[in-house]
Amino acid sequence: MFISKAYAAAAENVDALADIAGAPTPAEALMWNLGLVVVLVALFYVLLIMPQQKRFKEHSDMLNDLKKGDRVITSGGLIGKIDKVIDDKEVIIDLGNNIKVTALRSMIQGKTELKPKDVANKNNDSSAKWKSKSDKDLKDTKTSKNKKKV
Repeated sequence: MFISKAYAAAAENVDALADIAGAPTPAEALMWNLGLVVVLVALFYVLLIMPQQKRFKEHSDMLNDLKKGDRVITSGGLIGKIDKVIDDKEVIIDLGNNIKVTALRSMIQGKTELKPKDVANKNNDSSAKWKSKSDKDLKDTKTSKNKKKV
């Protein structure tokens, strides 16, 4: 009751100023924000860019070391053996059964130990199997329709 309104208002401002005193200055806040951005950029570089560059360099070295007789797999999934190196951009790949394709070196994914299977030399007549099976299925469906009508 004996307190004046001006004294009471001044006391409230002092409490508010005491709370603000712990806050950083604008220059300090800017430094903290820039520091955080620098840390994030460094993490991005170390975790994403460096490993990608390492993989790219290993792949480039592998492509430069390709020679006749190396077994490779292409980006299309074809597995074959290098028959001839045409130039620094193209190679001829033997896929087996005397099938040869020209491929860009950049389309070779890597070297492999897998060997292409020789499927053309097998004497399997799969079309005859399917034909006889489908004829049998047709007969079965005809007899089942006839049974339903009776």
